[in-house]
Amino acid sequence: MNFSSKLLEDAVAEFAKLPGVGQKTALRLVLHLLNRDKEEVQKFSNAVSKLRNEIQFCQSCHNISDLKVCEICASHKRDHSLICVVEDTRDVMAIENTNQYNGVYHVLGGLISPMDGIGPGDLQVDTLVERLKENGVKEVIFALSATMEGDTTIFYLHKRLKQFAINISTIARGIAFGGELEYVDEITLGRSIVTRVPYENSLS
Repeated sequence: MNFSSKLLEDAVAEFAKLPGVGQKTALRLVLHLLNRDKEEVQKFSNAVSKLRNEIQFCQSCHNISDLKVCEICASHKRDHSLICVVEDTRDVMAIENTNQYNGVYHVLGGLISPMDGIGPGDLQVDTLVERLKENGVKEVIFALSATMEGDTTIFYLHKRLKQFAINISTIARGIAFGGELEYVDEITLGRSIVTRVPYENSLS
C-alpha cells in the first residue's frame, strides 16, 4: 500500500497492530479521525493515554478497575463466599450482563496453553489459593470457555483447590465445546450459571 504521507503511514501501521484490524480497516479508521474536529481527536487520544497510564487491576480479583479494589469486591451487597473464576475482564462483563450472579470473581488473566507457552505460573492461580486460605469461601465456580485450554485449566485448578473444604462447581454445558464465553448469549450464559454442577459430575 502506497501512502502519500509518512505520518499517515505511521498512524495506519499502529492501528493495524490492533487485533482483527488489517491495513485497509486501519486506513479507514485513520481517515475517519482526520475528518473529525481536532478537539474530538484529542479527546480520543487523551482517553487512550489515560486508560493505559491510570488503569489498575483489583488487588483482590485482578479485574480491571479505576481503584485498588474494584466495585464488585468492595460491595457489601455481593456474596463474598462465592467466587466465580473467569479468564479475563470480558467474561466478568458477560456474566454481569446476565443479572443471574451475585458473588465475586477471580480473573486468571488467561488459560493454560502449552502450545502458546502459557503455564500455571503465568496465571493468577496462587492468589486464588490465598483467597481461599484467608476468606470464608464456600464455593468456587469455574466459568471458563468450553475449549481444550479451558478444560485443561479447570483440571489443573481442581487439583490445586480440592484440598479446601469448599464446593467446586462448573457452569452447565449449555455452551457448545469450542465456544468462547464472551460470545455466548446472555440467556444461555445466565442459565449455565444458575444450573451449575459439581465439577466431579462434569467428568463423567
